[in-house]
Parts: sequence; structure tokens; C-alpha cells
Amino acid sequence: MTAFVARRVVAGLLLLWLVLTATFALLHLLPGGPGALSEDPRVPASQRLRVRAALGLDRPLAERYVRYLAATARGDWGISFARQRPVAELVAEAAPHTVTLAGAALGLEFLLGVPLGALAARRAGRALDHAVRALALALWSMPAFWLGLALLLALAVEWPLLPAGGIASPAAASWPVLARLGDALAHLALPALALGLPAAAATARFARAVLLESASEPFALAGRARGLRPTALFLRHTLRPAGAPLVELAGLSTAGLLSGSLTVEVVFSRPGLGRLAYDALESRDYPVLLAVTAAVAAAVVLAGLAADLAQAALDPRSRTRERHD
Repeated sequence: MTAFVARRVVAGLLLLWLVLTATFALLHLLPGGPGALSEDPRVPASQRLRVRAALGLDRPLAERYVRYLAATARGDWGISFARQRPVAELVAEAAPHTVTLAGAALGLEFLLGVPLGALAARRAGRALDHAVRALALALWSMPAFWLGLALLLALAVEWPLLPAGGIASPAAASWPVLARLGDALAHLALPALALGLPAAAATARFARAVLLESASEPFALAGRARGLRPTALFLRHTLRPAGAPLVELAGLSTAGLLSGSLTVEVVFSRPGLGRLAYDALESRDYPVLLAVTAAVAAAVVLAGLAADLAQAALDPRSRTRERHD
């Protein structure tokens, strides 16, 4: 198990290094990169020199790259150009809102997706199975930002049942605790639905496939031959073996929801990492862009690592297969 964990940690660190390297290259080598502002003739020469010094553009590219990696490892992401505040503080303030949204969407994904997949698997080939699969395919095909706009129009404009955006009402700070909690949940509902419904559709399709595969395993067929009741057979010999793939899916979904929440936050004006990155892109605030990319990449790598470790703990055969491969 120790060797398995070590291999996964090394692979995660390598992936994180590749993401950071690609981000650095794109922002420094492509047109419109960090050097563009320091070369704009409309900007006074004194300000251009300060920008070049702040970005380290007066140093060789290799040195800039090494300094960037070292600063990222220390969590020292510099000062925001637009807000004149440490970037680490901005990321620390925005990250909880993104994590909250991704967590709510993940809960919605599995609370809806797994039961729907199980229901479709138990009625495989019947009308209910076809209806669930068609609904899942339709939801899965909708981009989260488009679904967010549709939900916004339907439930916040046409039928104003939920708040249109933000994280709290203007006067919520003076309300009692339970009222503030309800208000925060109301503001979270629409973005969580926009992000969680397509993910729930994908999980339903995945759960159906995994459960049908488990039902065809020899141990499930043996249980059916022994005369087990359908409910007991499903719970013991079909649902339990599907636990490891579903746990791994939870880790992978966490990574996807964290990255997908960036666009949803812009639609619903939530002050998370997505909104922070969008504002930084508009103002060419490159230290903030680099920091958000590093933070999201680290979260995605950690989520993937957690999924691999959880699957290895639930299904030791995965470690054996990796050694043979």
C-alpha cells in the first residue's frame, strides 16, 4: 500500500508541475501575455518599467520560470495589480465560496444520480429505464452555464422563487443565524442546480452501467441461483461491489465540479475563484490568474489522488492490477 500511495503522490506532483508549466508558458509566450502591458506605448514609460520589474520581465525566461515555481510552492503569489492586495489573501477569500458550491453540487449529483441509476438498472430494458436514460442524456448534454441562464430566467425572473445571484441578501448580516443560513442556502440553490444536474445525469448513466455489470458477475448469478430475494440480491451482490467505482467517481467528480464552478460563478455573480479569475482576465491581472490556476490545479490533483486512494482501500485488486501493468 505504501508503494501504491508513493506512486500516486509522485504522479500527482508531476501533473501539477505540468499544469503550472503550461500556464506559465501560455501567459508569457502567447500574444497578450504579461509582457503586453509593459510594451503598450499608451502606458507611460515609468509605469512600464515598474510593470516589467514587478513581473520579473527584466530577467531571463529560465530564471523567471524557476522563481515562479519557487514562489508558487511557498504560496507567495505576489500583489494584485488591480486591487493592490496580496494575491494569497484574494484566493483565500474566494476559495471557500467555490468549495461550498462544488460541495453542494457534488451532494446533489450523488443524491440524484445514484438512485436514478439504480432505478434504471433494476428496470433495465423497460419503459422506466428508457425514460431515465433519455432524461439523463438530455441533462448531460446541457452546458452548465447555459443551464444556469435557463434556471435564472425561469426561477428568478419569470417566477421569482429564488435569488438571482450573489451569496446573501444585502440586509442578511443583521438577521438571526437560522435566517442567514436559509438565505445563504437560497442563494446557493440555483448555481448548485446548474452545476449538479448535468453531473447527476452523468452519474446516473455511470451507476446504471456499473450496477448492470455487477449483476452479471458470477457471485451475483450464484446468489440468484440460491433463491435470494431481489432486494437482498441487489443490496448484497450488486450494490456493494459497485461501491469502489462510485467512490472513485466521487473524487473525479469533485475535480470536475471545482473547475466547472468557475463559469457558473460568473453567471450567478458569486465571489468565488471563477469570478476572481474573470475579473483578473478583464483587467490583465496576471498574478491573480496564475494563482487561481495553481489553486484549482492543486485541488483537482488532490481530488484525483483521494479518489485513487479510496478505490485502492475499497478494492485491493486495483493495486494488484497496477503492479502487473
